[in-house]
Amino acid sequence: MIEIRPLREQDYAGVVQVWIIAGLPFKPQGRDAPELYAEQLHFPGSHFLGAFDGDRLVGVVFANHEGRRGWLNRLAVLPDYQRQGVAAALVEAATHWFTTQKIKLIGALVEADNAASLAFMASIGYKLHDDIHYLSRRNSEKT
Repeated sequence: MIEIRPLREQDYAGVVQVWIIAGLPFKPQGRDAPELYAEQLHFPGSHFLGAFDGDRLVGVVFANHEGRRGWLNRLAVLPDYQRQGVAAALVEAATHWFTTQKIKLIGALVEADNAASLAFMASIGYKLHDDIHYLSRRNSEKT
């Protein structure tokens, strides 16, 4: 039985393990540094969720918002648990949290070469927008 619950600071090593095994990029000197993870856990517009099989962390999603649009970030599920509804349960729990925050528009960033994630997001009702371009400016190459 998979349980979805908020992540804690002590879950950091498990989160990193899920990202690495699932093939997500990991930047330990930048955005994924343990101190930034800990800070972001307590940010009012953030809700980090984990899927647990007993004590084992098997999936994660970071949900955040700035008051207008919600974002799903860093969704990852261990390969042995993929295609079993874990990612859908994480997105559903994040969506429920967005609803409690009165957020009605939810976006997700998926890398263009991640066909499996693009197909999954489409299967749960997310629309790919070819007319929107993602732009970023980094204060550090580590992020």
